[in-house]
Amino acid sequence: MRYYIVDAFTSDAFGGNPAGVVLLGMNSAFPSDKLMLQVAAELRYSETAFVQQNGPTEFTVRYFTPASEVDLCGHATIATFGVLRQEGIIGDGDVCINHTLAGDLEVHIGQQVMMQMAAARRVDKPLDTDRLHKVMDSTSAVMQWPELSVEIISTGLPDIIMPMCSVEALNAMRPDMDALAELSRDLDVVGVHAVALTEDGYTGHVRNFGPLYGVPEESATGTANAALTHYLQRQGIITAPATCRFLQGEAMQRPSVVTTSLNNDGSIWVGGQCCIIAKGDLLVKG
Repeated sequence: MRYYIVDAFTSDAFGGNPAGVVLLGMNSAFPSDKLMLQVAAELRYSETAFVQQNGPTEFTVRYFTPASEVDLCGHATIATFGVLRQEGIIGDGDVCINHTLAGDLEVHIGQQVMMQMAAARRVDKPLDTDRLHKVMDSTSAVMQWPELSVEIISTGLPDIIMPMCSVEALNAMRPDMDALAELSRDLDVVGVHAVALTEDGYTGHVRNFGPLYGVPEESATGTANAALTHYLQRQGIITAPATCRFLQGEAMQRPSVVTTSLNNDGSIWVGGQCCIIAKGDLLVKG
């Protein structure tokens, strides 16, 4: 099996969000779940994608964190199809099908890889906003919160979308990770995606926290930014068609730029560039 280490949502090495990508070849069977989990734990990135090729532009991708399999991962998908493009397996202008546990999704190949997200939906669950704010403001800085509502949105994976008053407040936030993991478990969400809306060339600056899945903070998240795009539409901040650019990873010194597109049909696409920083062969079977 050929493996790659890829920085997604950036064109520069050591920026963006790193992911592992393992290519299995045309119609090759997936390894055992145990082995894929072990490989993901060995690579130690938040997600590793295992890629089975089913046809010239058709693929099945499974995603593993170091702790478990997840239905979908945006940055690992961008990394996957960036690798396939660079290796000449697919080319610019191709429209690919990505079979995932979250559904069959289109991926458009070009200078940016743009992936279709699962249909956006608001998850209607009781949400204690006071509890959330205490969890996210664990240093008792008594942050000011905007009047925009907090919502749970899913485009394949559910996240709490939490608006902030300013970029300064966003960067000052120090969540209680144990309490956030407990809250995420209670609500059956991946975590919290916090946003400060801006007019500095980006739609907003964002931070993403998912300690329940072993990811205290992530430097670029495709699914969460797609959910955020749907949230902004629900709040009347954007209308279709619209293109958004989100800056993420600043607090981690791994700046990432995530592009999203909201189409007239309601579909949401997420994309960006990627940079391969290493590749090699996995000398294990199972």
